Amino acid sequence: MGIRIVKTALAAIAAIYTAVYFGLEPPLGAGILAILGVEVTRMKGLKSAIVRFVASVLGLFFASLIFTLFGFHIWAVAVFILITFPILSRFQLKDGIVTSSVIVFHLFDRAEVTTDIIGNEIMLLFAGLGWATVLNFVYMPKDEKHLTSNRLAIEDNFSVIFTEMALTLRNPAHLWDGEELLDAFRAIEDGAQRSVRNRENRIWGQEHYWSTYFEMRRQQLDSVQKMLVELAFVYEKWPQGVLIAELLERLAADVKSDVYEGSVEVRLQELSMRFRGMELPRTREEFEVRAALLTLLHELERYLAIAKRLKKRKVILSEQAS
Repeated sequence: MGIRIVKTALAAIAAIYTAVYFGLEPPLGAGILAILGVEVTRMKGLKSAIVRFVASVLGLFFASLIFTLFGFHIWAVAVFILITFPILSRFQLKDGIVTSSVIVFHLFDRAEVTTDIIGNEIMLLFAGLGWATVLNFVYMPKDEKHLTSNRLAIEDNFSVIFTEMALTLRNPAHLWDGEELLDAFRAIEDGAQRSVRNRENRIWGQEHYWSTYFEMRRQQLDSVQKMLVELAFVYEKWPQGVLIAELLERLAADVKSDVYEGSVEVRLQELSMRFRGMELPRTREEFEVRAALLTLLHELERYLAIAKRLKKRKVILSEQAS
């Protein structure tokens, strides 16, 4: 049984008892409003409560005018829907249409418009949506452990991927099934979704680290896939490939760092300079392989640029600590 079901049950019971205590009619209506108001995140719950309350008050206003002018006829309800629903949608209040309808149907059932009845409906809204908001704020599932688990899985998979790429450069006959690519993709997507929920559960302190992290890994995975495309054209072992393999092995160890180290970037720049000083290819086969290796090197440079842009810098952290 999910925590949202438990919160919904508690909010409904609390709202009904509150309505009974204050003599609101019908008390079950408060329970229905509470059920509608329970959401999956604090931010979403707060926005939902505001939207539903405003939409319901506007619905009461239009319904009071329509029923006063045309009477409490069933066809007058259709007039209310035709006039009110487009207005609520126009002002981004369509999520409150159901809540508004519940309140308006209460008014229709009373067959009169008085200050006491309007006040009763407003109090029902406070009881139902109020308890839903309280339960939304009291407890929300913690995603921190899941996010950390996703991060570790991604970094482990990236480390394996770079190690396998290095092995292939050293021995083009090396076979690898690429399962870690799929695992990394699943962990990134799940982490990205959880990071959104984690951020929406923080009302007063916005937390952007996780969303930035998973966006970085998503971009890097795209870069890794492009590297693998170039790696497929390396069908012979070359000294340049061995040099790139050393970079990839270093990267396999650095990928778990929370800060941008920069050591691989320095070595990559040095390697690029060495490549420029080497003799030109003498055969078509050598040209094709070295072209693929050069493209792979450029893609590796893009991978590091993504990390440099989005990871925490060690220098900045050191300055903040001092």
